[in-house]
Amino acid sequence: MDPSPFIEKDLDEDAEEFIVSWAQEFAPKAPIRLRIYLDQWPTEDPKELIRAAVHHYFAHRAEITSLEFKRLLAQGRTSLFIGLMFLAACLLLSEMLLGRAAGPWAAVAREGLTIAGWVAMWRPMQIYLYDWWPLRRRKRIYAKLAQMPVEVVQKAKVDEPAVA
Repeated sequence: MDPSPFIEKDLDEDAEEFIVSWAQEFAPKAPIRLRIYLDQWPTEDPKELIRAAVHHYFAHRAEITSLEFKRLLAQGRTSLFIGLMFLAACLLLSEMLLGRAAGPWAAVAREGLTIAGWVAMWRPMQIYLYDWWPLRRRKRIYAKLAQMPVEVVQKAKVDEPAVA
């Protein structure tokens, strides 16, 4: 981990990945706690600074993920509008140009325009059916991590045997 975790700094990528993947192993409502061991204890007590930095970092990540989610839904709306307009244009073009024309080439053109129109609907359907789930899940995990209790322990004290 970063030896000087100021609130404005990012968490080490490996540490973030470890913490997030660790949190994903638990049920969504299961309580979690983060314990950080320090090899070298600074002159000032770092507990509150580290706790605030960890909470701030994951709250910021939750906020960024929420913005990504909003952008994805806006992109979905735009894609849906474009897809519906293109589908309507393809179906209208098929009806206007080919109408009830018979023959293999007319059937191929009619089906081709219909398929092209539905392919234009692929992206909005992907966004609204699948793409938003991972973002919501990630936001929930970040929000949970932003609220978790954080303990900071001096490693030397942990390694020392208990005296009775």
